Amino acid sequence: MAGLTLLLLLCVLGPVLLAEALLARHEVLAYAAGWRAPTGALRTRVPHARGAEPDAPPAAYLVYLDGIGKRHYRDTRDGGRLVKAIIAGAPELRVLGQVQPYSPLAYALAERPVWIWLRRHVGLLLFLHNVMQIFIAADHRYRPLYNRAVGAQIATQLRLAGYRRGSGIPVVLLSYSGGAQVATGAVEELWTQLRCPLELVNLGGFHNGANDLTHARHVHRLTSDADWIERLGAWIFPQRWRVFPRGPWNRAERAGKVSVHRLDPATHIGERSYISPAATLPDGRTHLDHTAETVIALIRAGLDARLKVRRTAVGQAGTTGWKPPLGAKPCAQEQS
Repeated sequence: MAGLTLLLLLCVLGPVLLAEALLARHEVLAYAAGWRAPTGALRTRVPHARGAEPDAPPAAYLVYLDGIGKRHYRDTRDGGRLVKAIIAGAPELRVLGQVQPYSPLAYALAERPVWIWLRRHVGLLLFLHNVMQIFIAADHRYRPLYNRAVGAQIATQLRLAGYRRGSGIPVVLLSYSGGAQVATGAVEELWTQLRCPLELVNLGGFHNGANDLTHARHVHRLTSDADWIERLGAWIFPQRWRVFPRGPWNRAERAGKVSVHRLDPATHIGERSYISPAATLPDGRTHLDHTAETVIALIRAGLDARLKVRRTAVGQAGTTGWKPPLGAKPCAQEQS
């Protein structure tokens, strides 16, 4: 009976997966060919940023790149909890959650007419679409186009939220699951367009390790022994294997740009996930609280490190006449 059920499931999902695999490339090719232009418009009542007020520069801009559940300009049910917790705990940050990491054209999946119908009738297809987009973003044939498209989308949303090129205000890319593939891929385009100090925080990050991280100041990898999905990415993508030391991810690790932070015993999804408001630690904090506090602490530690470097540079300039070069980077510091 179980075998028959599996066979029927494969007969139903097989053609769907094949169709998704064939169609997933269409959007990035349409972007590259100029057939369709990316949109920067948001729906009514969706702000360009939340958190720190726009009348003064924030301590940093945080862009949240959700996992495969991202379908709207608004927060997903689960990702929204994390965003709200960070805004509440770090009011000095200006937070953007509307970026569409699985759409090179910046179209919210659930806002498209055909997907509105599918959402009501076959909701699983929405997730399959985003899963396929992750693998398109990881495919060496389409990766440069995808990275440029989504990097440009993020840069556009940052400008609309008040970011000025060369201002020196840090930009933090906080990604969940497959959002890490998009975050690592967006680094080069963001640097090209905005010349911004970039830090990445990958929460259960699923990515292929092939994207250039030269212009990322630091990458924080938040993981757990119970997160098999995050480990799967390290297994299935050769560029992350230790036997290929020249891969961008392995180079970043050797350069000390990647630090690992444990969020045990959280899982990737489910009732004990990183962003569960119900599962608790022995000290009484929920997994959501633990994750949000860790993210905020890492961001603030990075801001403090930058401030110390600036104070040192000012002190040296005052005593020796030395001036820091334009766009000088502070040394990346690992967190344990």
